[in-house]
Amino acid sequence: MSAMLVIALMFTVGAWAQEVVTAADLTRLETTAGEIATRTEQLRKTDPTLAADVSKTLTDLRDEVTYLRVKMRREGSVTREEYALLRDRLETLRVRADGEKVSAQPVLGDPEPASVLSIPTATEFDVRLQTPLNSGTAKVEQRFEATTILDYAVNGTVVVPAGSLVRGFVSSVRPAGRIERRGSLTLSFDELRIDSRSYRLRASVTQAIDARIGADTGRIAAGATVGAILGGIFGGGRGALLGVIVGGGGTIAATEGTDVDLPAGTILRVRLDQSVDLSVPVAP
Repeated sequence: MSAMLVIALMFTVGAWAQEVVTAADLTRLETTAGEIATRTEQLRKTDPTLAADVSKTLTDLRDEVTYLRVKMRREGSVTREEYALLRDRLETLRVRADGEKVSAQPVLGDPEPASVLSIPTATEFDVRLQTPLNSGTAKVEQRFEATTILDYAVNGTVVVPAGSLVRGFVSSVRPAGRIERRGSLTLSFDELRIDSRSYRLRASVTQAIDARIGADTGRIAAGATVGAILGGIFGGGRGALLGVIVGGGGTIAATEGTDVDLPAGTILRVRLDQSVDLSVPVAP
């Protein structure tokens, strides 16, 4: 790589990191907080305990939005990292405010008749990570995205097509240090998006494999054959992502004195912790 290209890349990354946070950005955070407050009032009718917890957290996050407003007024700027972290925490709280019940959320005004098909608890999906994560830099409640690799069918009907979006957040993180030398990450999944429909999701990681192996499977075959190849990799144990182990609750820990590094493209096997009801259009 030429010196000029390296300098250009460093300039691009630096420019992104220094991207200016505007007053409009902070207004969007306030709008999100308002939407969460509205959902929380609806949640009180079905789950007052969860609603009280969401409301308490929302109060704290609104205080942080106010802090950023004051900081911008006094110092003239807010860092992109401060803004992104608060945005992610609000987004995670927004999902919680939808309630613990996992159910289909049909698009308003959709004229198509639909039936409900259920994906049972303990069902496993293989997803490809779209967002790189590292225990040395990740923050609690940082959002990330992944996409499903294979079609999932119920009674012969594909209900989760390959390429469907799965979203989640970092629920805990510990960087590698001098005392505890092994870094770790816990990833929680909370949303499944299929076309224009969004569904609440509760799932955790059970296995992980190297992004390079995942790329190889894409070149080797497609469809069910890829599933068989991935099954062999996961089942063999030795094919798991080099340098990490996955423990209870989906915690991914380094096996050596390093941080956990999950580059974009890493394949994660995800297990449902609660069944999901999907709204599937009925063929005419």
